Amino acid sequence: KTKYSKLIFRKSDTVPEELHQMVQESFLTLREHGCFFQDLVRIKGKDFLTPVSRILIGNPGCTYKYLNTRLFTVPWPTEGYDIKYGSPQIHDACKALMRLNDYLHIEAVGALQGQNLSETKIKDTTLIDREQSFATSLTEQGSVSKDESSVCVAGDDRSLKNRTSYNLTLLNYMDPLQMLYLKQEPYFGMGNMAVSWHHDENLVERSTVAVYSYSCEDSAIQESKEQELKGRDPAVWHVGLKVAWDIETPGLAVPLHQGDIYLMLDDLNMTHQHCVLAGLSPRFSSTHRVADSSRGTLEYIIGQCELALQNLQTDSDSMALSLKSLEAAVVKQVEEIHNEVEFEWLRQFWFQGKRYLKCTDWWLKPMAKLEEFWRKLEIMTSLVFSEVRKEQQIEEQRNETMRCFLLLLKERQKLRKEWTAR
Repeated sequence: KTKYSKLIFRKSDTVPEELHQMVQESFLTLREHGCFFQDLVRIKGKDFLTPVSRILIGNPGCTYKYLNTRLFTVPWPTEGYDIKYGSPQIHDACKALMRLNDYLHIEAVGALQGQNLSETKIKDTTLIDREQSFATSLTEQGSVSKDESSVCVAGDDRSLKNRTSYNLTLLNYMDPLQMLYLKQEPYFGMGNMAVSWHHDENLVERSTVAVYSYSCEDSAIQESKEQELKGRDPAVWHVGLKVAWDIETPGLAVPLHQGDIYLMLDDLNMTHQHCVLAGLSPRFSSTHRVADSSRGTLEYIIGQCELALQNLQTDSDSMALSLKSLEAAVVKQVEEIHNEVEFEWLRQFWFQGKRYLKCTDWWLKPMAKLEEFWRKLEIMTSLVFSEVRKEQQIEEQRNETMRCFLLLLKERQKLRKEWTAR
């Protein structure tokens, strides 16, 4: 209750039966259509295939990056977007997961409000009195008006909404019996791990993670009720939690059955680590997140490219291209964007091949647009070379520009070699 108070668990019978049916059918549909893929991730300079197969579904143009691999959403049906799917069944599956997303958002808001309420009740009454008298004195002094204090409450609601408005879900699928080897949980003897201890990456700070779990249990694999087991039942999937960088505090292993849900509220993902402990049956999960979209959306990267191209001009008579400025700061910004669009977007997308085409061709047009931007950025790089060779350049300015420029070119060369090797 003290160490794991921000883990909220919901049994499957609390979830509407209609939603269960839709979501579980969508998992099976996506598996039948071959939409789950193992990711090649990079850890400490080495590439590994994930034991878990995944697909990312969410807002159009959203991406999610983990372990140096950027995943691109298969967009769920969103008003105002023209999205074509590989089949009507894939469309229905994405729609079902969008419905689950809406449901989990409401659940998360309710759980956070409930937790805030219980924390308020526990608070020391003298502290509350002191806060109230302080607020009263501020109001009397005219520092905070009643209108402003109500704005603060509205701001809290907005923050709550922002931290639970999931923009994507990372779906996972794994059949442990197909795995030749699974790592053992190293600290508490919890058994086979499907996913090792980790924090979820690339999320909005203090945002809630919501997980719907569906293990394909059948009569052959039942929880052991008759025999006394020490620790967890190895036939049943569990989520494991522990306090980060602490193996003295006992770890927690919570059993997961068909349709169970758990929420990691507030800062739990930062203060704790979690793992997934394998059972014997195949399992799907839908892990809903508020991905940090400050640098991870199509809108963002197109905006960056357009910003870079502001330094390119075309002569109205000869149609010759030239740069507006050779200032070091401008050249540096353009070349950084050049590297970003190439290595964070184009190479990440095509490195994963044409696997997304099974589900949708939605990303092909945006990628063609980004490639067009990239070609112009390549021209801008060559223009820097030709401009700095000209005699009229002031030597000090030229040297400063070239210093910035060459650093970014070396970085580009190094990354191109790495990607070629991969």
